[in-house]
Order: sequence, then structure tokens, then C-alpha cells
Amino acid sequence: MNVEQVKRLFGKSVRKHRMAAGLTQEGLADAAELDRSYVGSVERGERNLSIENVCRLAFAIGVTPSDLFDWWDSK
Repeated sequence: MNVEQVKRLFGKSVRKHRMAAGLTQEGLADAAELDRSYVGSVERGERNLSIENVCRLAFAIGVTPSDLFDWWDSK
């Protein structure tokens, strides 16, 4: 697995958890104090996130940061 694949899988996980929480990208962005376009680029696997932003996204969704990596062991 390479870094680009990790970013794509992480983005899919963010989208899955966001949708399960009933949040729009804009709603997640507001709750995480991030720009909506940033959230979109995360979900598309275009961003290399800092730990701070991983935590912002997770907490805004209502999950732990490790929940956003729930796909890791399955790959």
C-alpha cells in the first residue's frame, strides 16, 4: 500500500462516518472549524492531514480518531 492509497482509504472512511452521522460536508466543516472545500478534498483523498485535523474531523463526527482508520487492518 502506498501513501496515495492510504489517503483515498482514509477519505472514504471520513465520508462513511460523516454520512452515518447524518452530516453534510458543510455541516462537518462547520463543526470541525474547517473549510468545506478542505473536507471535500479529504474525502477525495487529496489531502495529507495533520494529526490536529484528523482529530478535528473525528470529534466533529462523534468518533475517535482511530475509528477513521477502521479500514487499516482489513487491507
